Order: sequence, then C-alpha cells, then structure tokens
Amino acid sequence: MEQWVLLRKGADFEGIGKRFQISPRLACLIRNRDVIGDEAIAQYLNGTIADLYDGMLMKDMDKAVDILREKIAEQKRIRVIGDYDIDGVNATYILLEGLEKLGAEADSDIPSRMKDGYGLNIELIERAYQDGIDTIITCDNGIAAAEEIACGKRLGMTIVVTDHHEVPFEEEEDGKKYLLPPADAVIDPKQPGCEYPFKGLCGAAIAYKLVEALWEATGGDAEDLDYLIENVAIATVGDVMELENENRIFVKEGLQMLKRTHSPGLRSLIACTGVDKDRIGAYHIGFVLGPCMNASGRLDTAKRTLNLLRAKSGKEADILAGDLKALNDSRKEMTDIAVEQARQIVDTTKAGKDRVLVLYLPGCHESLAGIVAGRIRERYYRPAIILTDAEEGIKGSGRSIEAYNMYEELSRCRDLLTKFGGHKLAAGMSLAKENIEELRRTLNDNCRLEPKDMAEKVVIDMELPFSCVTEELVEELTLLEPFGKGNTKPVFAARNVELISGRILGKNRNVLKLQVKDSSQTAREAVCFRGAEQMLSLLEERYGKEAVDLLMKGRGGQMKLSVTYYPDINEYMGKRTVQIVITHYQ
Repeated sequence: MEQWVLLRKGADFEGIGKRFQISPRLACLIRNRDVIGDEAIAQYLNGTIADLYDGMLMKDMDKAVDILREKIAEQKRIRVIGDYDIDGVNATYILLEGLEKLGAEADSDIPSRMKDGYGLNIELIERAYQDGIDTIITCDNGIAAAEEIACGKRLGMTIVVTDHHEVPFEEEEDGKKYLLPPADAVIDPKQPGCEYPFKGLCGAAIAYKLVEALWEATGGDAEDLDYLIENVAIATVGDVMELENENRIFVKEGLQMLKRTHSPGLRSLIACTGVDKDRIGAYHIGFVLGPCMNASGRLDTAKRTLNLLRAKSGKEADILAGDLKALNDSRKEMTDIAVEQARQIVDTTKAGKDRVLVLYLPGCHESLAGIVAGRIRERYYRPAIILTDAEEGIKGSGRSIEAYNMYEELSRCRDLLTKFGGHKLAAGMSLAKENIEELRRTLNDNCRLEPKDMAEKVVIDMELPFSCVTEELVEELTLLEPFGKGNTKPVFAARNVELISGRILGKNRNVLKLQVKDSSQTAREAVCFRGAEQMLSLLEERYGKEAVDLLMKGRGGQMKLSVTYYPDINEYMGKRTVQIVITHYQ
C-alpha cells in the first residue's frame, strides 16, 4: 500500500505572488520545491545564460586554461577521453568542438562498456602514448583514476581531469582523507577547496565551462559557444541530474535551442524518433532521444553517438540516426524480455519473497542489468540487483529505494565481491558465480527494512478541487518547467471522486479514459496511462463486476476513488479540452 503524504510548507504565498506576478498557488508549489528567498525565486522563474557562474571560480580552471593554451599554440596532439554514456559522449563532443574552434590538433577515444569498463584504464593510456599523444583531457571520468593517471605521467604525458563524480577518500581517525589523482590540473567542483557555488553539474556542463573559459582567455566571445548548451541540456537530463540552480538554466535554455538546432545529427535523431521539435521537452530527452544515444554505448560502441553529433551532412546524419534508433528498438525488446523473466522469478520463487531482490538472469545482456533492476525496483518497491553472465564471472547492477543504502550494504559484503562501486540508490558489482546465493542470503540477513519502508511514498503538493483545473492553471504551471529529478511535476489530489463513465483506449488497450466528478460536483475528463487493467480489477474487487460493466457502458456513479493527478490539455481534431491525468489512486 502506498503512503500518501501531503506537503505543508509555510510562507507568505500572497506576498510572493504579488512580488513575482504569479498566483499564491504557484508560489506554494515553488516553496514546496525548496526554492526559498526572493533571489532564488527570481532565478528559478527567470534565470538565463547571463546568470550562470563564471567557470574560472572552479579550482584548477586557471591551470587547465594555461596548459591548454600553451599546447594549442605549440600544436601538441591532444586526446579527449570520455565515457560511453550520454553525459560522457556529449562532454567529449563539447571539448572537441571547443578545441578545434581554437585550432587545436585534437581527437578522442571512448572506452568500450564491455571490454574496458567505466573510465580511464591503462590500455587507453598506453594507446594514447603509442599514438603520439602529448596531452589527455578526461571528461565525465578521471577523478578516481589515480593509478592510470600516474602511469600516463610516467610516460611523460600532460593530463587534465574534468569530472563531476565524488572524490575517492579513505576514512582516518581525524576524518576523511581525499585521494586526488596526480594530474596536472583537476577540475571537479566536488573536490575539497573548490569554491564553485554549485556542485551538481554533469560532466558535459563542466566540459562546457572549460571550453568557455579557454575561449574567453583567447579573446573570444562566450556567446559564440552558446549552441553547445543544447548538448549540456541533453547530458543533464540524460544523466538524471537535479534540475535546480544552474542545471535548470542549462536545460531551459538548451530546450529552446534544440527546437531550432543547426546540428544535422540532432535534427535527424529528432525526426526519425517522431518527436515534434516545436514541443520538445525534458521528457523527450529522458525517454526518447536519450535512450537512443545511450543504446550505442550499451549494445555497440558509443563512438556511433559521437559520430552522429559530429555529422556534417543531413545524409550522413540520417543514416547514423536510423542506426541508433534501430539499436534502441533492439535494446527495448531485449529489456522487455529480461524484465518479464525477472518478474517470473519474483512472482513464482522463494527469491521473490526476499526484501532485497537478488535475481540471476544468465541471458540478460550485461549492459541492460541496471535498466531491468530499475524496472523491478519500481514494480515491487524493493531494492533489486540483477546479475548476469559476463566474460569473467558474474556482473550485476542494482537499484535501490530511499530507505536502503545499497552502496553501504554491499560494502558489508565486500568479501563476496571482486569489484563494486556506486552510491546510495545505484551500484554495480562483479563476483564469482558460486557466490550468488551467499550474496543474496547475506544481504537479506543484514537487511533492516520494515514494511513501511517498502511502501512507495507519494508526495502531494496540495488538494485541489476540479473547479480550479482550468486552461489558465495549465498555462501557469508551465512556468515551473522543465520537470525532472529535483523539480518534479506538481501532484494534486482529490478525495471521493465519483466515476461516471469509462472506456479503454490505446493500441495495447492499456489507457483508461474516464468521466469523473469531485465532491463539489465539478465534472472533468480524466485519463489513466498506467495500469488501466489494475485499476479496473481493483474496482471490481471493491464494487463488483456489475458496477464496472455499468461504468464501461457510461452508467457509473456508484464507485468512488481518491486520486492524485496533474492537469493537462487534450487536443483532438482542433478542440482543446481540460483534463486530469491520474497518477495514483486509492
């Protein structure tokens, strides 16, 4: 059973509304997102590129700029080493664009997920050395590659690290001892001593800050690089960063740029995935374009996505975009099969009764384990680890719930693992096959989760009668966009909602369209996109089959639900109708 929690955060909503020409209701929603004080509210509502912080505030940015200016002037060979995900590829593209604009002799390398694993490794360093590379710039990786960077330094190379991940540390009696890599410059706002005001940037944003600082140091106008903000936006959403502070500005501005992008690659990808470029939003990056960009790194090589971003002609871009879409379609099919196998295990075996789900799927492609774990975590609201066969032993990926720190719990099983890493809500691991059962048993023996921890929490912004659901409200809510992690869509609630009529829609018959009425007798159209069958079986259980049959014939009225919802506009045949999108129900 879900836990519904109503937020009650106080402020002078009338006063805020008057100062910013918004409704008190919108002021309340902004306060619920922990945006406090006039300065923060002004930036939240009206922040632009001009409000972004100066990249030179980052520790070592001055060092990196001096090094790279010298290397470019001396025509030394520079290699950008990125990562295989959407953030790493966009960061690589941004650095290459900036360096080439300045006349640098630059190329790139991206590790293979299957062969190389994440980040820098000795082979990439040695390959660069053999290719006559003088300087390496990392992006979206490098902060934890002390050994590999030391190897590069021994070979006489100059190394600049740009990263956004946590700095590794060792616990000592008097606190944490941070372990920075021995690079010539380390740019990571999370490192100790860095006074940059915002720590939540993705790797591509940090790459952009470096390119911008380098461009300005050579007398260029930063506006010449504004077009790269669309890549920062894609990476920020795709890497699921918190949409607050600078990230909100990057995504808001980047989405506007994407609507009129000059990039042949992005234009082709938007067209071949059927996204309406004039209405492109964070959702389309997260669930349509982003998965295509990530699919190449999962099933093939991320260099395909980089080639798409760097495509010079529409013809070349169309071929590359088509390949990425085909790869993603294949990835979706493989994911669906693996998710169904995992569900069968949970629903029919002893392992499915555990509080921490540890599921072995030998046929699952190792790059999909994290996606499958996320789907299983979502469905059962329990920590889930998916293990599969790899070239050497077993590899796995886990996704957790708020009440369970997966990284800490895996740390307590480190003797069973050959390798592991991650954070509170997600982790990756390697282990010997014979240790699978022992890992499952140990994690569950150590588990302290209680039933209330495994009930999904639905946070409600406010109760809102249907009479307030108007076109004006829907329009005003767009001021809160873009939505995503850290800036979620508002959730409204209504109790005792009467169901008047219903019908099933959609090619998979999984959408439920309803006519509903709230306790003040205001009627609205409603749509439920998730679990139409589940909702009908719940109603049947509670009110009987006859009542549900009458509902589907348009003669309901006997059944009531409490719902959470989001107001929306349904446009059909040129007609605009206000509707509510039901997100949860009890």
